[in-house]
Amino acid sequence: MEQKLTARPDTSDYRALLAQATPLIDVRAPVEFTQGALPAALNLPLMNNEERAAVGTCYKQQGQQAALALGHRLVQGETREQRLAAWKAACLRHPQGYLYCARGGLRSHIVQQWLKESGVDYPLVIGGYKALRQAAVDAIDALARRPLVLVGGCTGSGKTLLVREMATGVDLEALARHRGSSFGRTLTAQLSQASFENCLAGDLLAREAVWQTLPSPFWVLEDEGRTIGANHLPAALREQMACSPVAVVEEPFERRLERLGQEYFIAMQQAWCEAYGEEAGWREFGDYLHQGLYAIRRRLGLQRFAALADIQAQALSRHQQTGRHEAHFDWLIPLLKEYYDPMYRYQLEKKSANIVFRGDYAQVKAWLEERYGG
Repeated sequence: MEQKLTARPDTSDYRALLAQATPLIDVRAPVEFTQGALPAALNLPLMNNEERAAVGTCYKQQGQQAALALGHRLVQGETREQRLAAWKAACLRHPQGYLYCARGGLRSHIVQQWLKESGVDYPLVIGGYKALRQAAVDAIDALARRPLVLVGGCTGSGKTLLVREMATGVDLEALARHRGSSFGRTLTAQLSQASFENCLAGDLLAREAVWQTLPSPFWVLEDEGRTIGANHLPAALREQMACSPVAVVEEPFERRLERLGQEYFIAMQQAWCEAYGEEAGWREFGDYLHQGLYAIRRRLGLQRFAALADIQAQALSRHQQTGRHEAHFDWLIPLLKEYYDPMYRYQLEKKSANIVFRGDYAQVKAWLEERYGG
């Protein structure tokens, strides 16, 4: 027996859709989805990129009726049945979801009608992606201006881990799919700027309920630069971060090395090999390490870069042969002491007036929880 869905009205409750990461069926073309999408959206287009381009050209040259007729000719027969089957399957998997197109107009109404004719009553987002996108922008502009505390510290201090432990912690690096440094690339490609901001809006809105329960709530964020990989922080957030208090994590150097070894050498090597297989995984892992060093070659000086790159290549070979990652410390330690630590201390000095607390990981965590209700 075919599963039936309970009829629900169309919605314009954009903040709820973002906050609850409601499943969404995005019927725009793939190129539109790549340019900007919602965190929980699945792209099942009514028209592919080529079909959309053809209909768009027809609309400009001959008007809406001709464009609509062309669209129906392009999406008919087996093509229509295949896409309809995919929409129906997605609707049944996500019975509380919604569908949308660019502006809540023709495409989403066509898909909604075709679904209804096939026995599936499924609601759409009024105003489509444009309305959802505006809601995300407005949410960031409002919520990012609330009080926040930055967690600072040298590489390996555990800043990201600490942010994740806070009830109002916003992990910008996870949202950006990048760890922020030249070695920050992950196996998952970064999103477009609009998609990153949509994810940020959803994360902030999702934490509003927690915010209301705390006596003196603050967002807790890692002390970041203007950009995280290819994504830049929204203006409202940058402005708030620039004048916010900073709690600095000061961890022993050996503890920092232990964290960095686990995160960058053990976890990343395993991730590359799981994704690509043993042989190709080691090549990809080696390329990741080399590219991280290569990205800062001019700041290091070409002679110093060449020396560290040679040490890095030897360390990679020993790591692969022995299964032990410690050989990487031969190039990581000088890189930290000669480049990353001086650079971060210089940056931190420029905001020294904002520093309100210093301590090790446990002390900063306790201070945050006591003072900010995290």
